[in-house]
Amino acid sequence: MGLLDGALGQVAGSLLNGQGGAQGGDAAQAMLGGLLQQFGGGSGSSQGLLAAAMTLVQQQGGLEAIVQKLQSGGLGDVVQSWVGTGANAPVTGAQLQDALGGDVLQSVATQAGVSPEAAGTGLASVLPELVNQLTPGGSLPANSGDLLKSVMGMLNR
Repeated sequence: MGLLDGALGQVAGSLLNGQGGAQGGDAAQAMLGGLLQQFGGGSGSSQGLLAAAMTLVQQQGGLEAIVQKLQSGGLGDVVQSWVGTGANAPVTGAQLQDALGGDVLQSVATQAGVSPEAAGTGLASVLPELVNQLTPGGSLPANSGDLLKSVMGMLNR
């Protein structure tokens, strides 16, 4: 874990410390550190896909909105597994494209600097874990939008 991991953990910690004390900050640091270690520690494209996935969640109206959109797009059981406390069910890029509609994968590909096919594969890997990490108790947290905005602000610096 590097300098970026620490900075993101501090942002998350400060956001949650106001609502949940030091333990909330520790949980946020662990969540962000896990995401960055899993997806951000590799190539520039994996870091780009993580940032693109976070941006996608924001652009779709936040965590609750993207979960609802995926559920209404036929991925209800799959998405519920990401939110729940069990294992994450797999999803394909094509399923995400069908559920989200439009040219979402093209937008993610452009932002991440990869092909649409790579964006679909990457998003199918990153999005379930992102949703999983943002819902550690098996439910949608009230402050997920604030956390995503702050994390994206740090990633864009």
